[in-house]
Amino acid sequence: MVSQRKFARTTGRRRAFRKQLATSLIMYGQMVTTEARAKDIRPLVERYISYAKTGQVAKLRMLLANLPKGAAEKLFYEIAPKYKDRTGGYLRISKHAVQRMRDGTKMATIEFV
Repeated sequence: MVSQRKFARTTGRRRAFRKQLATSLIMYGQMVTTEARAKDIRPLVERYISYAKTGQVAKLRMLLANLPKGAAEKLFYEIAPKYKDRTGGYLRISKHAVQRMRDGTKMATIEFV
């Protein structure tokens, strides 16, 4: 079991990469990416949604520390209230049958349920 994928990046670049992927997913609602990337950001974004569901100002400030302002506010005010009665499983990963042409990487769509 891989706890965290490295994506051939140093720690700081990997942290920024995961932050950018999470921001894109929050802002656009869904995205097509590789299976590995989708599986890597799923627990991160689900944790952010769980924080935002509480509605506490302290959790909003924590989200603002980890995400850009627009993404944190959209998550806190628009996305999280939709999942108030749901206990988990906010994201869906749908695997594609077709692989990426240039390197054969398996592709997937990650989206909010």
